[in-house]
Amino acid sequence: MQFEHVKVKFARMGARVLVEPARELWQANWAHRIDVVKDRHGEFYHLMVDTRRLITMDVLDVQPRDRHLLLMVRQRNFGQLSEAPKQKFLCGHDERAWFVAAIPESATSVSTVRTAMEALKPTAVLEAQSQAAVRMRDRQLRKNEAFVRQGEWFFVPRPGLKVDAAHIRANEPLARGRGKAHWAEFAVRIGGETVYVSHVRPNGLTASEYREWIDANPKLRGTVRWSTMRRNPQVFVRGRVRHPDHKTIVLNGWHEVVMNTETLAAAMRNVAFLD
Repeated sequence: MQFEHVKVKFARMGARVLVEPARELWQANWAHRIDVVKDRHGEFYHLMVDTRRLITMDVLDVQPRDRHLLLMVRQRNFGQLSEAPKQKFLCGHDERAWFVAAIPESATSVSTVRTAMEALKPTAVLEAQSQAAVRMRDRQLRKNEAFVRQGEWFFVPRPGLKVDAAHIRANEPLARGRGKAHWAEFAVRIGGETVYVSHVRPNGLTASEYREWIDANPKLRGTVRWSTMRRNPQVFVRGRVRHPDHKTIVLNGWHEVVMNTETLAAAMRNVAFLD
């Protein structure tokens, strides 16, 4: 049976998987799509595949004890001389739920679960674990001398940080896209770029872009409400951080918040699941 080898590897990890043909992906120029869905028996992986464009789908590494595996997919690009780069996805179980995370295509040497987990760490985390001389066997823990991890967020200790108490916010959300937010007991945002946000420009406009928009839409000038926000500030949190799919963590002292690198992967467009 086609893709039976993939199903066997997912079963070794302890996960159910359903692989189905999906002709509609042709319209989106995709050969596959990965999701985590739920039925009355619990969560399972749903892999939708357009076999006309898919070249290979293989599991490079399985770690049953940790309930993780590394999936690699290659697809055919019609009308192009070159093939699309290999797309790799770390699939596994994190505390209370199954997840899938795309590995940045720049991490070409990733071939195991361990190297995939390292590739998902942002620069600030890699530097912190190097400075703290974290042992190799401890680098995949959710907590070590260099960081604390909750889902896709890393929290790096910043013991020397001094903040203005007036800028500290309580019960602050940490979110990406439409995913469920992680909630920090206390947070402060430093730096970043001022942007103007409204319902017509929810992602914000810089000061120059805002002036251009006002000049180009004089009739809407008095009908659109704008508020100023900070884009890409440094975020620091302390106290409890909670999320329904993860165990609540407690951070003593200020920690810098950094997200894993999956958003740098073009393959993220093949992931339907949002945390």
